[in-house]
Amino acid sequence: MSCFQTLTDQLQTLRSHLPPHTIERQDGNTCKDSHQCKTTRPAGIPLSRKLCYAVGGVPYQITTVAMGFSLQIFLLDVVQIEAFYVSLILFVSRAWDAVTDPLVGYLVSRSSLTPIGKLMPWVVLAMPFGVLSYVLLWFMPQGSMSQAFSVPWYLTASCLFETLMTCFNVPYLSLSMFLGGDQRDRDSATAYRMSVEMLAMLVASVIQGQVVAVYNTERAGACQQLDQIQELPHNTPAPQADTLQATRKAFLTSALVIGGLFFLCCLVLFLGVKEQHAPLYSPARVRLSYLTTLKMLVCHIPYQRLVLGLLFAALAFQMSLGNFALFCTHVAGLGAQFQHLLLALLIAATIAVPLWQAILVRVGKKTTLFIGLFLFIPAVTIIACVPSNLPVFVTMCVMLGFSLATMFLLPWSMLPDVVDDFALRNPCCKDLEPLFFSCYAFCSKLGGGLSVGISTMTLHFVGYRAGACSHSEDVVTALIVLFAPVPITLLLVGLVFFHLYPINEDRRLQLQRERGRVVEAIHSTDIEEEIGSHIHQSRHQPHESSLKSNDCRSSDPEMMFMKYSDDTVIMDTAGNSGKLQAFTVV
Repeated sequence: MSCFQTLTDQLQTLRSHLPPHTIERQDGNTCKDSHQCKTTRPAGIPLSRKLCYAVGGVPYQITTVAMGFSLQIFLLDVVQIEAFYVSLILFVSRAWDAVTDPLVGYLVSRSSLTPIGKLMPWVVLAMPFGVLSYVLLWFMPQGSMSQAFSVPWYLTASCLFETLMTCFNVPYLSLSMFLGGDQRDRDSATAYRMSVEMLAMLVASVIQGQVVAVYNTERAGACQQLDQIQELPHNTPAPQADTLQATRKAFLTSALVIGGLFFLCCLVLFLGVKEQHAPLYSPARVRLSYLTTLKMLVCHIPYQRLVLGLLFAALAFQMSLGNFALFCTHVAGLGAQFQHLLLALLIAATIAVPLWQAILVRVGKKTTLFIGLFLFIPAVTIIACVPSNLPVFVTMCVMLGFSLATMFLLPWSMLPDVVDDFALRNPCCKDLEPLFFSCYAFCSKLGGGLSVGISTMTLHFVGYRAGACSHSEDVVTALIVLFAPVPITLLLVGLVFFHLYPINEDRRLQLQRERGRVVEAIHSTDIEEEIGSHIHQSRHQPHESSLKSNDCRSSDPEMMFMKYSDDTVIMDTAGNSGKLQAFTVV
């Protein structure tokens, strides 16, 4: 912590060497006096800042995809943990991750402002420990661990990693409210973030696809050897863990590569993004207690319905995609094509993000959300009905990718509107943005945890055997049900809540106008108070003999205020002057 304090002190020293009258605006430009900064409308978020902010979303997505598609296989078939204990590890770690989100959000909102901002210190400090814990998650301390040792090891490693990723991701998500610009600029920054996150998912799928290919090769060889020894009617014995040396090495190598990407992306975020002041900030705001704040958030109707819609939609998507690898292997018989199917899905999702962004600008966010989410239903239905037809499977994966892009983009694009609505209805509250985003992430992660826990427990009850080369019809039927019918039902429930979401396009435009008026009022008050302070100070100072009785000098030796009829004129010592058109001093 002392090293971090030294760093912040050095940054503060560098800032102190800036010209005294150079002030940074929300749009990232500079101006010579406070009037110019406060009366000029922000020119938007620079492209470089949007891109650097978007790169910061890579670590969370790349690790989430890697864990979502491979951790279950790693624990079941490589570490050889029983399905019941795997479901326990995955569910407890996800539940722990979800619980820590609101707590970390509250701690972030209560943290002090530093020279590098309020949110960025959390990102910087969480990064190295997050990388280390991620590598430990894929590391096997012994060649073959006993279950009494492996279960506590992976449960501890997963909970530690999820906690550190929460400390990284909650401040990062909240940073979207502190990039500057207006509502449209924030939506654009969110679209950039989602596009980059989709690319990150592509990278993760390529990396993990290579790992799964190594696993499938070793598993196929082991199963062929076992088939020559004995035959069973339903299940054949699992390959022994000591035959999967290359697979273990591949998992650990992929963890090191992803850890390196984690570090580089965090560095780009830190160097390329500077926090801006909250546009609706007012010194009169007060901080509320944790329970009071949570109660206000839960009782806020737009937030309540948006969160419930997100919960059920996330549960639907994550249950379907979480069983995608097992479905391809044991139901469709396309385990060898899994990587190509996953790439088709993610490439389609990456291409779809800018398309959905263009559509939402034309027809509104709520309508776009319904169009995109409805594509999920025919896609998974056709895949479940015709699983072995590869061309049909690929086509439906593309449609599923378009729907997935909607799920990624729209709910996170709608959340800032809810934050603005809450801020305008509750002007006394302060620094609640991290808590909004953390509770939102909580519901998304809760959906993921529930989907993994329900899926793994279901497979345990129908007789899924870790590492088995073939499975009974009960397991196949369970995978079909978990891939299509259950997710469709959950998505329909989520769509009901999204339909009840009250912020439509008209209300969103009204919020934008009200927000603009509040910002102008706050800035106007600040300017009037500043000018009044200068005049009050100047009345208590002796006048220069060269000045008339109507002239008054500011406390700043380089600036003085002079009163002419209706307008206030600022004059510096060089004799340059300019009128403040919007404000008068009486």
